[in-house]
Amino acid sequence: MLRAASPSRSSLVFAGFLSLLGELLVTAGLVLALFVVYSLWWTDVLAERHASARGDVVRRQWQAAPSPASPASPASPASPAGAGGLGMRDGIGFLHVPAMRNGEVLVKRGTAPEVLNDGVAGYYTDPVKSALPWDEKGNFSLAAHRDGHGAKFHNIDRVRNGDAVVFETRDTWYVYKVFAQLRRTSKYDVGVIAPVPKGSGRTAPGRYITLTTCTPVYTSRFRYVVWGELVRTEPVDAKRTPPAELR
Repeated sequence: MLRAASPSRSSLVFAGFLSLLGELLVTAGLVLALFVVYSLWWTDVLAERHASARGDVVRRQWQAAPSPASPASPASPASPAGAGGLGMRDGIGFLHVPAMRNGEVLVKRGTAPEVLNDGVAGYYTDPVKSALPWDEKGNFSLAAHRDGHGAKFHNIDRVRNGDAVVFETRDTWYVYKVFAQLRRTSKYDVGVIAPVPKGSGRTAPGRYITLTTCTPVYTSRFRYVVWGELVRTEPVDAKRTPPAELR
């Protein structure tokens, strides 16, 4: 009777190696998948929770703060009436961009990861210092994540010329109108957040707003930029009725 030849020792070792390699690849794939879920979903969940909680704190502070017209809360560069007379550590107000469909976005000081990872937008302090909305002239320059950690500027590519960008403080609505976009530029192009933003088409000082984020989606190789210009301000009434652009 014929018998099958016994496999050689080397073939058994090779088969074992392939089996181990397959298991390692499957494990690596699962780890990678879990990392993607964490980066693009769970960080969003955590950031939304944190931003919502901080936003509630800011609104409670606005309700509790004395009127900016009273002697107890004089306006100053560090504590402007437009920000509700607060120290601004928790946030200076809320950004509304209807075209992005991202709800209200709490704005805080700074653009470091530990700030933006909390699901907020931050205004630049370095390498160019941002103006603030209540300043007479300058560029209110903001950054936020496009993916993960709240992804507040994920839909920035939906913004078009003529769209509204509204910034809300305790006492004032600042209404901007988008006039230009730059879909890709170097991450080192600090001119886009200059007081008179380079590349925007504007050549004279004004009251501008600049939104910046990473591009393409899921990368950080370049920056996407949107520019707007202040068209008017409106006082906040007792019911906090939003301007027409947000209704």
